[in-house]
Amino acid sequence: MDGLPRRGALPARWRLCATEPGAPAPGESADWVPLERPLTAAAAWRAAGRWSLDGSPHDFDAQDWWYAAQVDGAALQDMVLGFDGLATLAEVRLNGQTLLHSDSMFLAHQARPAALVHAGANELLIRFASVQAALQQRRPRPRWRTPMVAHQQLRWMRTSLLGRTPGWSPPAAPVGPWRDVWCCPEDQAIAWRLQPSLVAGQGQCAVELRAPAGWARDLVEAEFVLRGPDGAEQVRPLESHGGERYTAHVTVAQPALWWPHTHGEPLLSTAALRTRSRSGAVRTLGLGTVGFRQVEIDRTGDGFALRVNSERIFCRGAGWTPLDPVSLRSGAAECRAAVGQVRDAGLNMLRLAGTLPPEEDHFYDACDALGVLVWQDFPFASMDYPFDDAGFADLAAREAAQLAARLGHRACVAVLCGNSEVEQQAAMWGAPRELWQPAFFHRQLPALCAQHAPATPYWPSSAHGGAFPHQADTGTTSYYGVGAYERPLDDARRSGLRFATECLAFANIPDDAALARLPGGLATRVHHPQWKARSPRDLGAGWDFDDVRDHYLQRLFDVDPARLRHQDHDRYLALGRLATAEAMAAAFAEWRRPASGCAGALVLQLRDLWAGAGWGLLDEQGDPKACWHAVRRCLQPLAVFLTDEGGNGLAVHVVNDTPLERRLVLELSAWREGDVQVARAERPVVATARGGCTLNAIEVLGQFLDLNHAYRFGPPSCEVVSARLLEDGREVATALHFPLGLAPLVATRSRDLGLAAAVDITGDGEAVATVRTGRCAVGVHLDVPGWQAADDHFHLAPGASRQVHLRRTVAGAVLAGQVLALNAAAAVPLETQP
Repeated sequence: MDGLPRRGALPARWRLCATEPGAPAPGESADWVPLERPLTAAAAWRAAGRWSLDGSPHDFDAQDWWYAAQVDGAALQDMVLGFDGLATLAEVRLNGQTLLHSDSMFLAHQARPAALVHAGANELLIRFASVQAALQQRRPRPRWRTPMVAHQQLRWMRTSLLGRTPGWSPPAAPVGPWRDVWCCPEDQAIAWRLQPSLVAGQGQCAVELRAPAGWARDLVEAEFVLRGPDGAEQVRPLESHGGERYTAHVTVAQPALWWPHTHGEPLLSTAALRTRSRSGAVRTLGLGTVGFRQVEIDRTGDGFALRVNSERIFCRGAGWTPLDPVSLRSGAAECRAAVGQVRDAGLNMLRLAGTLPPEEDHFYDACDALGVLVWQDFPFASMDYPFDDAGFADLAAREAAQLAARLGHRACVAVLCGNSEVEQQAAMWGAPRELWQPAFFHRQLPALCAQHAPATPYWPSSAHGGAFPHQADTGTTSYYGVGAYERPLDDARRSGLRFATECLAFANIPDDAALARLPGGLATRVHHPQWKARSPRDLGAGWDFDDVRDHYLQRLFDVDPARLRHQDHDRYLALGRLATAEAMAAAFAEWRRPASGCAGALVLQLRDLWAGAGWGLLDEQGDPKACWHAVRRCLQPLAVFLTDEGGNGLAVHVVNDTPLERRLVLELSAWREGDVQVARAERPVVATARGGCTLNAIEVLGQFLDLNHAYRFGPPSCEVVSARLLEDGREVATALHFPLGLAPLVATRSRDLGLAAAVDITGDGEAVATVRTGRCAVGVHLDVPGWQAADDHFHLAPGASRQVHLRRTVAGAVLAGQVLALNAAAAVPLETQP
């Protein structure tokens, strides 16, 4: 059940103390830390100035943590007391008496403490027992191992792996209250569940309420109200089923549909409970929003694709991580802004992996409202979980039922997935095939989802299908052919990828402002221990993801990364930024072309967890990296791509995900010797709604040119090919292709590209920069301290220009800076227009 009408924070004075494992409750003379509100131990110590991610590490699992709250009896009498998340081994006491126990971070609890409440002061005490001490208990060993964690018996602990995975997450294991501690009057403790569905074009929405005895005694009317996006209301009276249960059901003949934002409008209806008492008082209680949509998994040809409202969706996005990996909390406005950033970049799916806890309600609210799909793993990842232990299996089932019921009405939740890479890890470790698919994920969990979330498809594991779970051309997989496995860029096509639940992991270098937040600041070099401490890696591996990035840097630019780093570290960083951006762009160009069998690809991580070169497309504060800009350009609903088809020449792919037909003009041009145009042609293109088309470049030009230097009859006919899509004379998408690669262009830095940039102030903290070039400019970067560019690290064709929106991010920052290109000998100043 969801929701309580007058649920609020428990009015209390909180404090925190750490003790050795098993020690008695600390007394008044102990080292108590006052708290403004319940927080994880790491977040509380950070707020008190006792610890930070940049300081000495602390093992929060090594101690017992005690949270004490002084509460007035009037605040507890006749109340429901709620605990939405206790990490992890918790005992809650009120005035010395045990109120509840919890062995799972992922279970929410409610208690009615009236019998234990005193008239005056009351002490609520929560003890979080040491996870490290609990791990010392002798238990059966796992049948396979995972390199993700240092202690394999974490498989017994129902807690997040975030903070407990050296090599990819900061050392801040979540211990303590990580979700709200709340209270609500017992006589108003109404819980409800919405169940929307779309069947044969009709919208159905059922509501079930659980209300305290006597709730309806003073009511003459109680109605379920569903208001559509157009304001029209459907109203049905609540039907009593005796006792505390009430239901109602609404049918909408032709409902406005919810779509992912790339393919339509995410239209929502608002649900409410409206009551009228004998005194005539009318009250309305909001129950939330619902979206009418149908999501199906399409397994045609052993693949995997999502169909929303019968339309096949190319799902593109990234793995979501908590905005604050220490507290695991965020504000509603902050979270909505982060999801809005995702939407504006053309991404339409976020994945919450099994290594992470589920998110707060306002995350799902934002995704519902903004049209961003969610792939939700249940919190199981990689390990051999002991489901043959009855107590563990029961705990896991209760967690799963709560989560499925909580998310079952969400329009945005497109997939409920049993786990992250359990099948894959078992297979890779060499476990027998019969152990790859535990019954919990293949029988019990799908049954729970069918009961509690019938409108949301279930999938057993993030990597599932084929002869082995990480087979790319069947089902879903974690794809790292381009990436950790250092395959050539054309493996994006050769692999036959069908759906990547995670992919394209590199140690992506952020801009200098983020590097300055490393413990050693900008003086920290790539080989330094402070840099390496934050470079993602698998435990026990003899390489890290800096090495993966360097592999592609060498392939793309034909330079020795170690020698370049030795001679010119800044140049090394600049090429490293562009290397991962180019690799991602090349992969998405292959996967989004109309003939591709790929139906989705989610980059491993949206955002870094702390400052450094992490897996994120964004740094830890949400600021873009070069790879973010590259992906954003590739993933817009209307896009154009160029791919090298060998002897078949260059292909031009136009993709239109929008629900409208688009009448466009395709402009194709080719240059050599920097600025000599050797070909140009235009032709009209009709991009069908939610469709695409592929053209041969020679067909567009009307004459043969070896545009991709496939035949090699002589010198290359061109060095740069440009495709532009124009709509009503305005450029809406562009793509560049370099037949000889980028290496020749960046090997020699030109003294005169004709690069120039002028900026116009358009508002308070807003400006537009117009960047122009005479010759091809590679990796154009706007360096404007205190301002953020909406587009950056892009290429410009000869004679091209681009307008880039700038937004002030540092109060009082002067609009001054420079523009650089990787093939330019010097930066050019940003000229402010009078």
